[in-house]
Amino acid sequence: MLDDHDHDHDHRHPDADGPFATYLALLARGAPAEAYERPVLHARAASPDHPAAVERAERARLLALRVRAELEDRRRRESELSALVDTAHDLAGLRDADAVLQAIVRRARSLVGTDAAYLTLNDPAAGVTSMRVTDGSVSAGFQQLRLGMGEGLGGLVAQTARPYATDDYLDDPRFRHTTAIDAGVREEGLVAILGVPLDLGGRVIGVLFAADRRARVFDRRHIALLGSLAAHAAVAIDTANLLAGTRQALAGLETANRIIRDRSAALERAAGVHDRLTELVLRGGDVHDVADTVAEVLAGRVAFLEAPRCPAPALERSRAAGRAVRHDDGWIAAVSVGEELLGALRLYGRRELDAVDRRTLERAAMVTSLLQLARRSADEAEHRVRGELLDDLLDAGGRDHRLLRERAARLGADLRAPHLVLAARIAGGRGDTPADRQRLSSAAAHLAATRHGLAAARDGGTVLLLPHGPDDGATETARCVARRLGGEVGAPVTVGSSAPVHAPADRPDEVVAAYTEARRCLDALNVLGRAGDGAAAGDFGFLGLLLASAPDADRVREFITRTIGPVVDYDTRRGTELVGTLDAYFASGMSPARTKDALHVHVNTVAQRLERVGRLLGPHWQSPSRALEIQLALRLHRLSPGPADGP
Repeated sequence: MLDDHDHDHDHRHPDADGPFATYLALLARGAPAEAYERPVLHARAASPDHPAAVERAERARLLALRVRAELEDRRRRESELSALVDTAHDLAGLRDADAVLQAIVRRARSLVGTDAAYLTLNDPAAGVTSMRVTDGSVSAGFQQLRLGMGEGLGGLVAQTARPYATDDYLDDPRFRHTTAIDAGVREEGLVAILGVPLDLGGRVIGVLFAADRRARVFDRRHIALLGSLAAHAAVAIDTANLLAGTRQALAGLETANRIIRDRSAALERAAGVHDRLTELVLRGGDVHDVADTVAEVLAGRVAFLEAPRCPAPALERSRAAGRAVRHDDGWIAAVSVGEELLGALRLYGRRELDAVDRRTLERAAMVTSLLQLARRSADEAEHRVRGELLDDLLDAGGRDHRLLRERAARLGADLRAPHLVLAARIAGGRGDTPADRQRLSSAAAHLAATRHGLAAARDGGTVLLLPHGPDDGATETARCVARRLGGEVGAPVTVGSSAPVHAPADRPDEVVAAYTEARRCLDALNVLGRAGDGAAAGDFGFLGLLLASAPDADRVREFITRTIGPVVDYDTRRGTELVGTLDAYFASGMSPARTKDALHVHVNTVAQRLERVGRLLGPHWQSPSRALEIQLALRLHRLSPGPADGP
C-alpha cells in the first residue's frame, strides 16, 4: 500500500519534472555555472504563489550543480591520465636532448598543475646541480641558479636521491638555506616546492621540480606522479644521450661503422619497444599485456608478480638500484610508485641480457607502474562515486528517483531490487584511529563493488547496501560480511543488518530507517557480548521487535520508563548506582554475595540498595515475570541513547 508521500509522488503535476529537463539540457551543452541560476529565477517570477514549484527548481539546481562538479572532476582525472599517456608518447618520439628536457618540464608543470616547473642537471666534477630548463619562470636570476650538493631543497634531493616537498620553502628549517638560493626563490615568488631525483642506475643525474607561488601541500599522489615521470624521463634522457653519442661517434670514427650500426639498431629496437608499450597504454592494455609484449621482444617468459610473491632480496636490490637485477635463471625489475613497492616483472629463461634488453625490461617495469597507478586511481574514484551515491540515499530523500537509479546502473547496481542495509564497525575499540577506519572503508568498498552494491564511511564505521536475493537470509549475510571484513581488516568486525528494503532508489526514507535499524542491531550485538559477529534485528526475539523500526523507539522508552523508570530517576537525582546494582544482581544469578564481589562493595551495601529498589518498584519486583521485564528493560536502557545522543 502506498503511503501519502508515494501517493502524492505518483499524482504530481505533469510539469513537475520541468526543472530537471531544463538542467539536463544545461548539462548537455556544458553551460557555465551562472546559467544554472536562471531557471530558479524564472520559476520565482512565473510562480510567485507556488513555493513548491520554486522548491523543485532549487532542488533541481543543486542536483545539476553536483552532477556538473562530478563531471568536471572526472574530466580532471581523465586529463591527468591523458597527460601521462601523452608524456610517454612524446618521449618515445623525441631524440634531441634539449627537446627531451623541455618536454619533461612542460609536462611536469601540466601534470602536477603548478605555476612553474624546472629541471636541474648534476655536474659531479663541480659538485653542483645547475638550472637547465624552466617553464613558467619569470626571473632571470632564478634561471641561472647553481645549487651545491646539500644546499636548499634541490641540492638535498640531488645529494640524497630522495624526494622532498615543502609548503613554504623560505620558512622551512629542514633545508640549508643560502643567500643566493633564497634570493632567487624570493625573486621568483615561489612558496611551495616539490623536487624528485632523476635516478639512472642508482646515479642521480638531476632533479625535477614543480613549484607554486602560494602555499600548497603536495600529497603522495603528486609525489608519485612526478616521481614516475622523473624515472621515465631519466631513461628517455639516457636514450637521447646515447643516440647523440652514437651520431657523434658515427661522424668521427669511420672504422667503427659496423659497431655503430649495431648499436643504433639496438637503440632503435629499444625505441620500437617503447612505441609498442605506448600504443598498449593508449588502447587500454593492462600489466599482463605488458608482460606478453616484453616476453615476445626478449624471447623469454615474463610475468607480473605482486610484491608478496616476489623473491624479497632480489626485489629490494632492484628497487634500491633502480635497475633490473639477475635472479636464478632470469631477471627481476621492481615495479614501484615512489617509495611503495607494487611488485616486479620477472623474466624467466634468460641468464644474459645486453644493455638494451635490460633497459627494455626496466622500461616495461616503469610502464607497469604507471598502469598500476592509473588502475588504483580509477578504483579509488569508483569507490568514491559509490560512497557518494549511498550518502545521497541516506541524506537526501528528495532526490529524483530516476536519476538515483541511473547513477546506480552506471555502477552496476540495480536499486529496483531488494537490498539489505548493513552497519559495520571494528570491534574491541580498535576502530577509533583513522588508519583502522580507512582499512574498514577500503575493505567494505571492495566488497560492495564485487557484490554490485554500495558502501560509504559513516558514523565512525561503514554502511553497506547489498543486493538481497529471495533465498538469502539477512542473518547469514551479516555474518558473512563480518567474516569477510574481519579477514580483510585483520580484526573482528561487528555487523548489524536491517530487514530487506525493496527498490531503495524509490524509498530513500526506508533506507534511512533501515540504517537506523542496522546500527541498533550492531549496538545490541556489542551489548550482548557478541562483538565480531553479525546478526539481523529479528535474531533478538522481542528485543529485535523493539529495535526493528523508528516508531518502536517510543514504545521502547515507554517500556523502560514503566518498568525501571523510578530507579533511573532516583539515580539521576541522587547520583546513586541502583541501575548498576540491578545489572550486577541479575548477572550474578540474584545472589547478593556474588553481587557484592562483582561490585566490590560490602554485602550490607548491596542489601540496602536492593531494599531501596524494592521501595521504588514495589514488593513483587523479584517475581519471575517482573524480574524478566526488569532485566529486559535494563538491557534496553543500556542500548538507548543518553540525553545528549538523542535525536
